[in-house]
Amino acid sequence: MTYRLRASAAAIASALLTTFAAAQQEATDSDQIERVEVTGSQVTLNDEFAGGQVARGGRAGILGNLDFMDSPFTATNFTEELVRQQQSKSVGDVLQNDPVVRVARGFGNFQEVYVLRGFPVYSDDMTYNGLYGILPRQYVAAELLERVEVFRGANTFLNGAAPGGSGLGGLINVVPKRADTAPLNRLSVGFEGQGHGYVAADVARRFGDESESTGVRVNLVERDGETAVNDQDRSVSVMSIGLDYQSETLRLSADLGYQDHHIDAPRPSVTPLSAIPAAPEADTNFAQSWTYTDEQQLFGALRGEYDINQTTTVWLASGFRSGEEDNVLANPSASQSGEFSAYRFDNTRQDNVRSYEAGISSKVVAGSVQHNLVLSASIFSADSKNAYAFSSFAGFAGNLYQPVTAEQPAADFFVGGELANPTVTLTNDNQSVALADSMAMFDERVLLTVGARFQTIETSSFDYNSQAQLSGYDESRITPAVGLVVKPQQNWSLYANYIEGLIAGDVAPAQSGGVALENAGEVFEPYHSKQIEAGVKYDAGKLGGSLSMYATSKPTSLVIDERFTSDGEQQNRGIELSVFGMVTEDLRLLGGLTYVDAEQSRTQDGTYDGLDVVGVPDLQLNINAEWDVTALPGLTLDARGIYTAAQYADAANLYEVASSHRLDLGARYTFAIDDTEIDVRARIENVFDNHYWASVGGFPGSNYLVLSDPRTVKVSASVRF
Repeated sequence: MTYRLRASAAAIASALLTTFAAAQQEATDSDQIERVEVTGSQVTLNDEFAGGQVARGGRAGILGNLDFMDSPFTATNFTEELVRQQQSKSVGDVLQNDPVVRVARGFGNFQEVYVLRGFPVYSDDMTYNGLYGILPRQYVAAELLERVEVFRGANTFLNGAAPGGSGLGGLINVVPKRADTAPLNRLSVGFEGQGHGYVAADVARRFGDESESTGVRVNLVERDGETAVNDQDRSVSVMSIGLDYQSETLRLSADLGYQDHHIDAPRPSVTPLSAIPAAPEADTNFAQSWTYTDEQQLFGALRGEYDINQTTTVWLASGFRSGEEDNVLANPSASQSGEFSAYRFDNTRQDNVRSYEAGISSKVVAGSVQHNLVLSASIFSADSKNAYAFSSFAGFAGNLYQPVTAEQPAADFFVGGELANPTVTLTNDNQSVALADSMAMFDERVLLTVGARFQTIETSSFDYNSQAQLSGYDESRITPAVGLVVKPQQNWSLYANYIEGLIAGDVAPAQSGGVALENAGEVFEPYHSKQIEAGVKYDAGKLGGSLSMYATSKPTSLVIDERFTSDGEQQNRGIELSVFGMVTEDLRLLGGLTYVDAEQSRTQDGTYDGLDVVGVPDLQLNINAEWDVTALPGLTLDARGIYTAAQYADAANLYEVASSHRLDLGARYTFAIDDTEIDVRARIENVFDNHYWASVGGFPGSNYLVLSDPRTVKVSASVRF
C-alpha cells in the first residue's frame, strides 16, 4: 500500500508539473496573475467569498490562514452570516451544509460526533482558534461562532495529534466572534419545537483607528423549553466575551466563555441486537423520564502575533477548559420488533485542560525561490476525573414504538469511584515540534510545502477505586507531509498532497477470543494513517468549487500466531465535489457530493476482507440554494436537501440501514425602520417529517443507531440598532 501511495503521489506530481509547463508556454506578458501569499496570519481571517456563506480560506494549522486557491489541502469555511440566517443552534447544525460531514453521536452520551471521510472527529477534538481541547465536550452553541472551518483529511503535521484519538479524516476549527468596524447592537428572540424559546444579545464595539484599534464583542444566550421530540426539554445558557487588539505589527486576542447545557429525557441511541428495527416516528421519545444529561464548561484562550520585521513573525497561544458533567442514562438494546431492554447508567466527569502553542515564521529569498520557514511547538495537558454506577444488567423491558416510563432502578449493582467525588482516571500529555518550508516558484505559480512534525503521545489510566495505575502509554513518531499547488491560470489551481494522521497505538490485551496472548501489555507505536490526495480548484470570482480524490489507509489490530499486532488495515477512498458562491446576482449555491469507499481491507483471518466499514455511507449529497426575490426586495427564500446512502451496521455487512433524505425550507425578510434593521426568519426542517436512522455508530467498533429529528418549525426575529 505504501508503495502504491508513493507511486501515485509521484504520478500526480508529474502530471501537475507537466500541466503547468504547458500553461507556461501559452502564457503571455499580458497575463494577470494574482500574487500569492504562501503563508498566512495566525490571527487575521480570510475575507468572505461572494455570497457571504463561506470564507475564501481558513486555518491550515501552523501555516496560518491560507486562501483556498493557495492551499495544497481542501476545506470549507462557514461564516457567521450563514450560521445566523439558518437559525443554527450548534456546530452540528452548521455542518448539515457540508457533503463531506455527517453528524453522529458519541458512545453512551449526547456528545456530537462528526464523521469526515469515514472517520470520526469527536467534539472534544475540535480546535478553538487553533488550540485543542478548549471547547465544551458535548455540544458547542452556535452563538459562539465567527467561523466553522472544516479541514478535510489527515492533519497531524499541521495541527498535531488530536488528544482524544480521532481526527484521521479531518479537523473542525471554531473561530470565536470578533468586533467589526461598525458598532453592533443585535437582540434576537425565537421559538421552535413544542415550546422551546430563545433570546440572545450580541453587542460589539471597536475603538481606535485603522492603524491601531481594540475590539470588544459580548454574546449572551438563553434557550429553554420542550424540543420537537416529545417530552424532551433542553436548556442552554451561554456567555462569551472576545477582545482583540490590532496594530501594524501586533495582533492580540482574548476569549472567555461559559456554557451550561442540560437535557431532560434526552432521546438515547439504540443498539440493534440483530436485524435493524424500523425507525419509529421521528418525534417519538423512548427515553426514560428520569434520565438527563448536564454539563457546565468554562473555557478561554489567548493568542498573540508580532511582526519582528517585514519578514519574520512570532506567535504564542494558550487556552484552558474546566468542565463538569453529570449524566443519568438508559440506552436501549432493541430487537427487530422494537422490543428492548435497558439498564440505568450514571456517570460524572470533571476535566481540567491546558493547551499551548508557539511558533515563528520567516521569509527567505534564495535565487528565484521564496521560502517561508515555520517552526512551531505545542503542548497539551489534561486530566479527567470520572466515576460511574450501573443498575443490574438484567435491566428492564420496553418498546421503541410504545414507550413507557419504567420504575427508576437503583444504580448500585456495579460501581466505580464516588459519583459525588470522582477521582483522576485518565491523564493525557502530548508534545510536538513541527518544521515547514513553503516555497513559491515560477512567479508564484508553483507552491511547494514540505515539513514534518515530531509528536509524543503520553497517556495513563487509573483504577476508579484504588487509584492504581492500570496502563500507561508513552510513544513518539515523526509524521511528514508534502503539498503542491500549481496554477496554470489565474482562476485554476491544481493541487496534491501526501500527509499522515496519528492516534495512540494499542496496548496488547491479555487475551483475545479466549486465547492468551504472548505479548500481553506490549505498547505499540502510534497508529498513523497515510493519505494521498489530488484535485482541482476553481475561482471565478462569484462562483467557486473544488473536485478532489483521496486514498487513506489506517492500521487496525489483528492477532497472528497468538500475538497481538497492528497488521490489519482499513482503506478509505473517495471523490469530493464542492460548489459555493453566486450563480447569478440573486441566487447563491452551497453544497456538493462525496463518494466514499470505506473498505475493511485486511481483517482477522480475512473474514471481512473487502466488506464495507460500519456506519460509512458510500454517497452523501448536500445542496443549499438561496434566492433573493427581486419582486420584493429584502425577501430571501432558501431550500436545503440532504441525502445519505445506505450504510451497514455490522462488520459482516448482513444488516443494512436504509438510505435517507431530508428537505429543509426557509424564508427571511429584512427591512429597516429609520436606523433600525429588522430580520424576520421562518424555517421548516425535515419538511416531510421523514423518520429514519440518521447515523450508525460514531465510536469505532460500535453500531448504535440515532433516530432522525422530526419536522421542526423555527421562527425568529432580530433587531439591530
